[in-house]
Order: sequence, then structure tokens, then C-alpha cells
Amino acid sequence: MKTSRRMFLSGAATLAATAIAGRARAQDFLGDVLGATARGDWQVQFDARVSNGGQVASTLPIFSPQTVSFTEQAIGQYQNIAAQGGWQQVPDTKKLELGVVDPDVVPLRKRLMVGGDLPQSAGFSQSFDSYVDAALRRFQARHGLPDDGVTGKYTFAAMNVPAQIRLNQLMTNLGRLRDKVGKLGDRYVLVNIPAAEIEAVENGRVVSRHTAVVGKIDRQTPIVNSKINEIIVNPYWNAPVSIVRKDIIPLMRKNPNYLKDSHIRLFAPDGSEVDPMTIDWSTEEAAKYRFRQDPGANNAMATVKINFPSPDGVYMHDTPQKSLFGQLMRFDSSGCVRVQNVRDLVTWILRDTPGWDRQHFEAAIKTGESQSVPVTNPVPVHFLYVTAWSTGPGVVQFRDDIYHWDGAKELELTSAL
Repeated sequence: MKTSRRMFLSGAATLAATAIAGRARAQDFLGDVLGATARGDWQVQFDARVSNGGQVASTLPIFSPQTVSFTEQAIGQYQNIAAQGGWQQVPDTKKLELGVVDPDVVPLRKRLMVGGDLPQSAGFSQSFDSYVDAALRRFQARHGLPDDGVTGKYTFAAMNVPAQIRLNQLMTNLGRLRDKVGKLGDRYVLVNIPAAEIEAVENGRVVSRHTAVVGKIDRQTPIVNSKINEIIVNPYWNAPVSIVRKDIIPLMRKNPNYLKDSHIRLFAPDGSEVDPMTIDWSTEEAAKYRFRQDPGANNAMATVKINFPSPDGVYMHDTPQKSLFGQLMRFDSSGCVRVQNVRDLVTWILRDTPGWDRQHFEAAIKTGESQSVPVTNPVPVHFLYVTAWSTGPGVVQFRDDIYHWDGAKELELTSAL
């Protein structure tokens, strides 16, 4: 559900009464951190703990009663931070990493302390030591960034979102969480669009997570609530009209052999095959034909397609472009969702379908023949939009508001850089 800027900016009033245990102590701690001057050196006695919070990795689903409770606690924490003026901006002009000694490490330490990633006992030295390294990696993991322990433009951008904006983001997403918790089923697949991540959930636990590639800003992945009812092994790919117009026709104008090289065949409305050389590619005449790509290594869906009823015609699938899963910005599709380690997910979906264990599934792929497999117990699937949540004390997760649904420009990190 999209959120207007007015709703976003007025969100603080809806939870003004939220309180957390230990508020006075937290205020003292924040006051110490926010008002601290640079002090300490290599002789500082560091705390053995990496952070004040729990582990970032968790088997707790995004949509669970516990997540709602932790997110409410996080709102109390961020209300406290915002009430004291929030955090100072971290200078973003230098690359900071392990071994660096620089005055800018001091505001970095303060920022990591306020966010719960670095204990106050780590001190305010100008040295980027192993404790700062571990804390920065934790911060990056909480923000869906590569946890390499090096400050870069995306890390700085995430750090320097004002505390009040983060508070509003949490409250906006708390509403999204409350709206769906308890309604998704005991066994389901969740695609969190802005996180570009998939959770396979069963009995209140994430049994597997999968990196995803979702829709571009101008070809957004829609909200979906459906049930996975079919798996297609070695699928044919039928190009949507939008892709024909935006991608295939321009490519054919540049390279008349594109369809042949890509093993894509052209069919008229009556089902007869059409020679691409008879089409006037300087017009959009081709949009009235059907473009079908044969199964194979270069097929846009690679080995498998996960089907479910959808008014937008979207689905989930494998991809031959595996390198996309390693990218930070995984917003590259035309609306459908590409799944890393898709065979693991499909095996879990087909668990109750007789005759379709992992061994049989792999053998079917090797045949190269297209085959439809009805799912015996259709699995609920939900494409939802959550950019902020918490899975434990001090484990507050934030993601880029890639589709600009949260109502604050400061959260549109990638489009602003």
C-alpha cells in the first residue's frame, strides 16, 4: 500500500505515546554519545562485545507478531533519538576502513553507537580499529548493503538519513506489517520488493532465503497475493507486449538476426509461424504477433518458471544471468521476479507433490523438454513492500525506498546518487 507524504510526515503523532523500558538510561547514553568530544587512543579499553544488539541474521519472518513487537520497540528507540536532535552527519568525503586513522572516524563511531552497532565503551578514538570494522559491517548488513567494512557512497547515504525520517519510515512500515501479520498462512513464499529478497516461511520460521531481482523503477513489480499452483520445467518464454515494444523491436532495428540468435520464434494470431524478415521493424507492426523463446540455456527463464494467478501476469523464474544476484541494485526486471538458487525453492514448493523430489526434478531439467507440474498443495505467495522492520532488540533493518512509496525523498537513496 502506497503512503502519501502527508501520512508519512504526520506519522509521528500516531505513536506519540509509545514507550520503551529503560528510556531514562537510554537518554543518558545518547546524551553522552551525541555530546561527546573526540577522546581516547589506542590505549582505550575496548568492550568485547561488537554491538549492543543481537545478531542481524535471523530465521524470524518479516511478517510475524514478534517482528511487529520488535518494530514497536525500535520506534520507541528512534523517538528517543529524534527527541534529542538525532545524529550528526558523518562526513562523506573519505574512504574509511580498517587501519585508517582520521578525525572523521570519530563522528563515524558516534553514528554507529547511536544506531546500536558499536558499544559506547569502544570510545571515541580516531583509529578505525577492528571494533569499528565489525560495527560498520553490522550497520551495512542491517541496511542491505555489502558488509565489506568500507565506507562508500551508499553506506554514507544510509548513515546520513536523518533520525526523524528513519522514525517516520518505521511507523509507515509498522502499518504494513500489522496489515498482513497472521493473514499469510502457515507456509508461504514472501517476496519483499525493496529488499529484493525472498523468504520461504513455514510454521513461523524462515526455512530459506533467496536473493531476488525485481522490477525496474519504470517497470515495477506489483503487489501480489496469490497461490503457486504450477511449476514449469524448461519453460517456453512468451515475451509480453511491453517488452516487445520497449526492447525487442529496438533490438531488431539494430540487429536483424536478434530473434534467430536468441532462439525466439514469431507467431501470428492464427498460430502460424512468421518469418521475421517479412516484418517492417521500423513500425510497431510486430507488437501484434507472439514472440516465443524455445527452452534452453539462453531462455530468459532458464530452467524453471513458478506460476500463480496474477492480474498483472507476473511470475517467478530462474535466469541465465546469474551475475545479477551479486549486484547491489537488483532492480533490473520488467516486473517478474528472478530467484537465486531457484531449484532449492522449487523443491520445497513441490515437497507434497508425489513423484517430484529433488532427484526427479533435476532429471527433468536435464531432458530439455518443457513440462508442466501442478502443485498438489498450492503454496501462498505474497509480493509485498517493506523498507523498515526489526527482528530483535537493536536489529533494525532499513532498505532503499526504490519505488518512492514511503513519502520522503531522503529515503530514495539510489535515485538521489
